[in-house]
Amino acid sequence: MTSHVPVEGHAASGSKPAPPATLVIFGAGGDLTKRLLMPALYNLAGSRLLDETTTIWGVDHTGGSDESWRKSLSDTMESFTKDETAEFHAKHIDPTAWGFVRDRLHYLKGDFLAPETYRAIAEKIPGNAVFYLAVAARFFAPIVEHLGQAGLLKQSDDVFRRVVIEKPFGSDLASAQELNKRLLAVADESQLYRIDHFLGKETVQSIMAIRFANGMFEPIWRRDFVDHVQITAAETIGVEERGAFYEPTGALRDMVPNHLFQLLCMTAMEPPVSFDAEAVRTEKAKLVQAVQPVQPGDAVRGQYRAGTEQGRAVPGYRDEPHVAGDSRTETYAALKLTIDNWRWGGVPFYLRTGKRMTGRRTEIAVHFKPAPYRLFRDTPVDQVAPNILRIMVDPVQGMTTEFNAKVPGPSMRLGAVRSTFREDEFFPQEPNVGYETLLYDCLCGDATLFQRADNIEASWAAVDPLVKAWGAGGEPEPYEAGSAGPKAADELLARDGRRWLPLDGD
Repeated sequence: MTSHVPVEGHAASGSKPAPPATLVIFGAGGDLTKRLLMPALYNLAGSRLLDETTTIWGVDHTGGSDESWRKSLSDTMESFTKDETAEFHAKHIDPTAWGFVRDRLHYLKGDFLAPETYRAIAEKIPGNAVFYLAVAARFFAPIVEHLGQAGLLKQSDDVFRRVVIEKPFGSDLASAQELNKRLLAVADESQLYRIDHFLGKETVQSIMAIRFANGMFEPIWRRDFVDHVQITAAETIGVEERGAFYEPTGALRDMVPNHLFQLLCMTAMEPPVSFDAEAVRTEKAKLVQAVQPVQPGDAVRGQYRAGTEQGRAVPGYRDEPHVAGDSRTETYAALKLTIDNWRWGGVPFYLRTGKRMTGRRTEIAVHFKPAPYRLFRDTPVDQVAPNILRIMVDPVQGMTTEFNAKVPGPSMRLGAVRSTFREDEFFPQEPNVGYETLLYDCLCGDATLFQRADNIEASWAAVDPLVKAWGAGGEPEPYEAGSAGPKAADELLARDGRRWLPLDGD
């Protein structure tokens, strides 16, 4: 284990509280609000990053009152102390931090499609407001259009109005373009915060710091030194009870043009001229626009069958609740990307994501070109292992570097060694469900971690050939639950003389 010394002046959080604002959550009774938004607000309150005048309104179509909503959310927060599998888990709920949030909760019953709902909202918002759309995607455009028609998106020098939109942002290129068109007809791009919770993870945000704040990395972060890059988001769980959502979606739409492409952007984008939001987002958009459309021959889709997970039998995808018995929806997707620019020309990027895999792992692995072998030709060394830098996003957060060193002894023998940095072993860990930074940034007007319209559309354009080809039919390749995925995914790399890093170990 490598030792690390913190730089002088490192502290937990020196941030100022967000400005006064009313947060309006559409979908107040939904799972997202309960599991993630409320814990995130609780953590922000505990860190004193919410203004004292913050107000939170929940809007949903079911009946309720301020007190009933407060009690329901209080019970849910308390349940997290007993559920170690939840995204948010705490030994106890701090009464001061939760009391700050609870006392600011208000509930409004309203139909998302009814003008009177928005008239009622207008009466309750005196100034700054953030409208959070924790709702099904079919409501995104109608809600924003109603907000515009009710005058709720009008801003001034002293008042801001912003809209947070969850994924999925479209289901293909055409639908994403249509959604952008409808939103931008009533709101300015600067008001739209398209959220991707992957970017709320500390390790993802730190990729830019790793690249651009260290002289040892950036000079070799290019095609002259990099052989290829692997980006992985693997899960051990299946679709569970989400079959109704997953059936028309699949692994490609669910993960690739959003989560994995955001990891791709952070890894491969050019250095921005500053960390200003628009400078960063412009470089991300340019990177995605340089990705060549992926053809079916450079991609693999799979679907898990019955198998074993951690010693217990688990069903195949077609036997999951709310899934068709002859479903062709993919639960695994792997693809080879090429980026047509000066930095990455000729360097393949391999992306994979899947459910019911042999291990849970989200990471970026940069494989550098091997050193010349000639120097070691007259020694017992039979190969020079490639250097790999792995940025670990989940469940472990940190970074490892793998390189060759001489094994002690009289002869020249090489051994692969590893230096590991884990965030939880070095930096103080603050409670985090991945939404705290995103909510705080939105309240403060910092759009750095949110997607712009051109980025969204370029991502869909890159995978559009796959969306069309896979939607036209054909069977996904089966793979056993608890395995590393379909054989064709291994062959995708093998034909280039490469192989995936294992999922079930270091």
